[in-house]
Amino acid sequence: MGKLRIHIENNRLLGDVFDLSPRRVKEALKRHPTAAKNVSITIGYDGDILEKRLRAADVLIGWKYDWRNLDQRAPRLRWIHSIGAGVEHMLPLTWLPKGVVLTNNRGVHGNRATEYVIGAVLMLNNRLPEMVTNQRARRWQQCFNTTIRGKTLLVVGVGHVGGDAAKWAKRFGMYVIGIRRSGKRKQYVDEMHRPAALRKLIPQADFVLVSAPDTRHSHQIIGREEIYALKTGAGLLNYSRAGLVDYDALKERLERNELSAVLDVFDPEPLPRSSSLWRTPNLIITPHSSSDDPAQYVPGTLGLVLCNAVRLTEGKRLFNVVDPKLEY
Repeated sequence: MGKLRIHIENNRLLGDVFDLSPRRVKEALKRHPTAAKNVSITIGYDGDILEKRLRAADVLIGWKYDWRNLDQRAPRLRWIHSIGAGVEHMLPLTWLPKGVVLTNNRGVHGNRATEYVIGAVLMLNNRLPEMVTNQRARRWQQCFNTTIRGKTLLVVGVGHVGGDAAKWAKRFGMYVIGIRRSGKRKQYVDEMHRPAALRKLIPQADFVLVSAPDTRHSHQIIGREEIYALKTGAGLLNYSRAGLVDYDALKERLERNELSAVLDVFDPEPLPRSSSLWRTPNLIITPHSSSDDPAQYVPGTLGLVLCNAVRLTEGKRLFNVVDPKLEY
């Protein structure tokens, strides 16, 4: 059996943080000698050699490209890897050729994402969104608050990042309530529930962390009803996807000084200059930069890809397989 033929399709618009460049691929192969012996890798940008390489590719790595009729254009294809954790830009997955496995980058964000999330929760407890609003207005108004110890964090989506956030929250003495599709217990989460319980639980939260995938089942999971069920003084952090939260309802309560928020994700992105969110009080905006580490994201991605390449040649189940029915 010959080498596993992998084609990497880069998008220049994504920038250097996500560039699986020849230099970075070469460095990754040195770190993974077993995989290096068994793979042949080609690298393209913005479709320049895509059609030519698809004809012989066993594996396709990338973010966004033309995936129409892949069963005809890539007859040898066995596995596709998305270099992001979310695959909502690929939905619906009806285009996925029969028998081809789709995987994602879940978990590659690692420590960087957890640090951001915990930092944001601490900012919310210390009323930094409110202080930033006062700073812009050149208004001296002291904002006091109590310690975070004993307060409740509601984690909507207890996956890699949500689970790590729960671990850190416990170190700060917080009470952690989790929401996950399966309802399966997880370490560091005091209570675990299914999504149907969210409306009942959300009034208990001092802080809400949204870290779920955006699927047809979870879209707008924090809707107007849930936003208005949050108690006055609560803070909301959306790390995951904009489509999970009703930003219009959130904006209303922010403007009433009833809530505070940290948002890292928007629709569309970049957030247009005309968006009223830029002027919304009690809100800190970060430009979708919470977890993409310039030093570690590509090495982590390539490490996962090369590990899975070995598993593919050995007939083992790949890590991070996406379930087309669940959409994550």
